[in-house]
Amino acid sequence: MSIVGLFFPVILLVTWGVRILIVVLLVKALLKYLNERKTTPEQETIRRSLGEALKDHRQRCGMTQEYVAEALGVSRQAVSKWETGAAEPSTSNLLALAKLYGVDPGDLLRGVQ
Repeated sequence: MSIVGLFFPVILLVTWGVRILIVVLLVKALLKYLNERKTTPEQETIRRSLGEALKDHRQRCGMTQEYVAEALGVSRQAVSKWETGAAEPSTSNLLALAKLYGVDPGDLLRGVQ
């Protein structure tokens, strides 16, 4: 039996392994692409503005992110994400923030495009 005949099954396994790895990597890349949230520049401006407004009101009241998070029953990371624009608070959390900061809910949104 020749050397090629001995290594043929190994070569076949390696090539199939490479093919499977490429398919797995393509599927992972596709899933990551589909899960990314697409935002327009206008949405980024709105989120950034809302985050800045939330941070300004919190600082004006002399509150820490930890205090706000505890008062609303959310994590400090959630408050941080709202203020940086990485996430948006739900309507109920937005109303709770307005009450906590002693402002009208419209004031939180005023100036937001």
